[in-house]
Amino acid sequence: QVQLVESGGGLLQAGRPLRLSCAASGRTFSSLFMGWFRLAPGKEREFVAAGSWRGGSTYYADSVKGRFTISRDNAKNTVYLQMNSLKSEDTDVYYCAARSTGRTNYDYWGQGTQVTVSS
Repeated sequence: QVQLVESGGGLLQAGRPLRLSCAASGRTFSSLFMGWFRLAPGKEREFVAAGSWRGGSTYYADSVKGRFTISRDNAKNTVYLQMNSLKSEDTDVYYCAARSTGRTNYDYWGQGTQVTVSS
């Protein structure tokens, strides 16, 4: 199986940048598709960004296009979510997830990291 550990969340002012990290361990990651999601109490889970571990096309929710960037560091087995120009509406718990290429459902999830953006 794959284990995911997120870090990098915190409290910051609107307009500032923040980078979230997702450290992966376990089986080989070459066939995995990675995603970032966010969730707030009383709301449905929202897709944020995704991309294959090997590289290639990336995908972003309309609400974060131009502000967020997903990337990876193969040497560190880590996926990043760079968040720029943060808004108060970005306040959520952010989760890293992984699924096998070709599958719809994400099978592996991190514990989540809290991001709070003050106005």
